[in-house]
Amino acid sequence: MTRPARDPHDTGRHDWTCKREGVRSCKVRDFDWRCASCYFVTMPTYPLLFEPLFFAKVWGGRALEHLGKPLPARENIGESWELADLASTSSGGAGGGAARSIIANGPLQGRTLNDAVAIWKTDLLGATPATPSGCFPLLVKFLDARENLSVQVHPSPAYARTHTGAHLKTESWYILHAEPGAVIYKGIRPGVSRDAFATHARANSPDIVKDMIALPAIPGECHNLPSGTVHALGAGVLVAEVQTPSDTTFRLYDWGRTGRELHTEPALECSDFSPAPAAARLGAGQSSATLVTTEFYTINELSLRAGESHTVAGSGLRPVVIIMLSGGARLESPSGMTSLMLGSTCLVPANLSAGSRVIAESAARLLVVPVGG
Repeated sequence: MTRPARDPHDTGRHDWTCKREGVRSCKVRDFDWRCASCYFVTMPTYPLLFEPLFFAKVWGGRALEHLGKPLPARENIGESWELADLASTSSGGAGGGAARSIIANGPLQGRTLNDAVAIWKTDLLGATPATPSGCFPLLVKFLDARENLSVQVHPSPAYARTHTGAHLKTESWYILHAEPGAVIYKGIRPGVSRDAFATHARANSPDIVKDMIALPAIPGECHNLPSGTVHALGAGVLVAEVQTPSDTTFRLYDWGRTGRELHTEPALECSDFSPAPAAARLGAGQSSATLVTTEFYTINELSLRAGESHTVAGSGLRPVVIIMLSGGARLESPSGMTSLMLGSTCLVPANLSAGSRVIAESAARLLVVPVGG
């Protein structure tokens, strides 16, 4: 068993009562959060911050530095996973194996988000269920598309039902920055037949791009992409991405790049030809709006002037994720104060969300994401 960085029995601020022994100092000094003698400790919940997980991509760049990310030198980073708890990933995505965020603050600093799920259970999750593998049911990223991302699709509900290991992936992009003329590709154009689309895909033809709907990439717009939507980020776009926790991606076309696998037949089986939802954004003069509502999460945007405040959630039945897009703020919760800096992502446990509010310390823009339906 491993000893945590801070001995829990020596802290005065938290209640580390051993539920099995019923005393503040249990008999095991070489302590583990879930050891047989301690069983489970009673630790008050608090808002969690995380260390980013960086992934180099052929299409990535260095723009994430503008969000305060300490990127590794001389690498083109395409993805920064801000909140992640995946028991497994695809070899072509995050490289295989588990991908779990490391907690960056408080008594659980250095532990994983999955540890927090195991320790706090419904205090963290509320009425929102964990994934079947016991993981947190949301994944948050920043994506830097220096070059075009592959034309791709994620498993449709019908495909996932019949293929073990394929997981639904509904995702939403909030556009943070776009170079002049940049576009995103979202859905298949009306009038394009399945046969024509399949012919272009099987020929690895650039005509497949012409089959798709190209939309101007406009900062401040939020695009929802349900599972089965064929899509691609165009070059010169920086987004915040909120999604269900899946790393299953089927590539249809990779812009002439070599060395990366295409998944033509499963991608064609999953491709949905119905229209994708329209983009949403905060209206002129609005300080808050709901941009996306799905059965998995809701995305609300807040635009606050310095000194303004806003409650995090109403019911306290669900955990809430806060993504800082610009400016700075502080989160005041029943457990205390948490600083929210540009580019940070904060998880507010369900049992704290109803009593929490965000106070802008400068002009601030943020996404507030209740997790679950």
